[in-house]
Parts: sequence; structure tokens; C-alpha cells
Amino acid sequence: MFNPKTLSAVSYLSIFFAPFLLPVILFFVSKEQEVKYHAKRASISHLIPTVIGVVISFVALISLFSFNGTIYDATFYSNFMIWMSVYFVISIAIVIWNLIQAVKVYR
Repeated sequence: MFNPKTLSAVSYLSIFFAPFLLPVILFFVSKEQEVKYHAKRASISHLIPTVIGVVISFVALISLFSFNGTIYDATFYSNFMIWMSVYFVISIAIVIWNLIQAVKVYR
């Protein structure tokens, strides 16, 4: 029905409308090895920001309840802002990588 290049490109572009879900569906439904390869790569790249976000949130939650100062401790907030900035940069880099991969596959 669809061209394997189109399905492979859509698996990367799904970061905008169905991250992780569409590549996993394409991986299990498609019979083409090329589509399976790109769907696996896309699903891994969609999982990276999620895993990093969960780890940062967990560390922030633990550190919020484990310091000895007041709730308005400047160290906690500055560290949290630094880690969220790193998360933002990684997320933007992964979106750009997915766009580049979609263009490469579709050519």
C-alpha cells in the first residue's frame, strides 16, 4: 500500500504527532526489513527524551525532600534549571536528528 521509504520517513516524523507509538506499530506490522530498521531507530530516539525526563524528575523529587535548608533553597532551583536546560537541548537535538533522518530516508 505505502512505499517503504514513506513509512520509514513517517516513523521518524511521528515525533510530532505519535512519538514512540507509531514506530512500534510500524515495527510489528510491516514486513519490510527497511521499515523495521528505521522504525526501531525512530522508537529508540523517541524514548531517549522520555527516559532522561523521568530520571531528571526523579532526581529533582528526591533532592527536593532531602536538603536541610528551607523550601526556597537557591541551590536546588539553580541545579534544577541547569538540568532542565540540558534536557531541553537534548530534546531539540533529537527532534532535529529525526528530521534529518526522515529527509535522508525519503531521498
